[in-house]
Amino acid sequence: MDLGPYLILASLEGAVTAAVLALTAVGLSLVFGVMRVVNIAHGEFFMLGAVIAWWIAHSMGGHPAIGFAVALVVAPLIVGVIAVLADMTILKRVNYDPERTIVATIGLLYIIQQLTLMTYGPEARPVEAPFNTRLAIPWFEHGENGWQMIWPWGLGTTSYKLAVIGAAAGVLLGVWILMTRTRAGLVMRATQADRDMALAFGIPVEKVYALVFGLGAALAALAAVLIVPIQQAHYLMGADPLLLSFIVVIIGGLGSLPGTVLAAVLIGLSDGIISVFFSPTLAKILATLLVGLVLVFRPQGLFGTRHS
Repeated sequence: MDLGPYLILASLEGAVTAAVLALTAVGLSLVFGVMRVVNIAHGEFFMLGAVIAWWIAHSMGGHPAIGFAVALVVAPLIVGVIAVLADMTILKRVNYDPERTIVATIGLLYIIQQLTLMTYGPEARPVEAPFNTRLAIPWFEHGENGWQMIWPWGLGTTSYKLAVIGAAAGVLLGVWILMTRTRAGLVMRATQADRDMALAFGIPVEKVYALVFGLGAALAALAAVLIVPIQQAHYLMGADPLLLSFIVVIIGGLGSLPGTVLAAVLIGLSDGIISVFFSPTLAKILATLLVGLVLVFRPQGLFGTRHS
């Protein structure tokens, strides 16, 4: 069989990674763009989403689709509320100072991680997908009788993986509409542009910060709920999403949503293709090298703006 089918298979796996990574990284980018807060605990909000999804699915029983549908709504809401409370009780008290918020979110990371270990345990636990039909993918090959369609063995995906890609695209479109076409988005962008001016015009900046922090965490949790039927819920699963999200946000441009999505697609697809043909470790090394090159030659990222 030619290289083409293998490349398509690797690209599909990469597209799933890119979809989940885009959701997670957009949440991180929103928090930094509006609040200028580097949220080190972002990966733990991702992990919480997966663990809560497992708990809901395990408690509901019945058809897997019922528990998953409930988890898809409830888990991001719970994580979002936890993030809002963390903002009001921790970040607000350090006045959103960049250095102190880094230390504060590192502490929040360990608190969430250890509480999850104490209550959930160290085991990795799966969540059953609501549907998981195997879909074969055709390939076209030129033979003695001209072009013909073949069905190579092993070339296929599942209906759930395609649904993950579609769901992530829909949510990202919703976030874009929220930020560009609604009053709430206008308030967020005004706060991002000039905090003091926003305060002068009567915008409740601290409430905006709390809601943005909660929204960023909810997006990470939603990404985790989507991916947990493919992976497994584990109390240490937040490390890789956090690292990749930082890579994506730096490459795309700090605070730039279009840049973040584009960088997530590039990193996700390259990670899937390189992992299939070479190794996952090499994919992470190349992504980190790309960050270094961006920081040297274009510090503001692909879509970011240079600050004077």
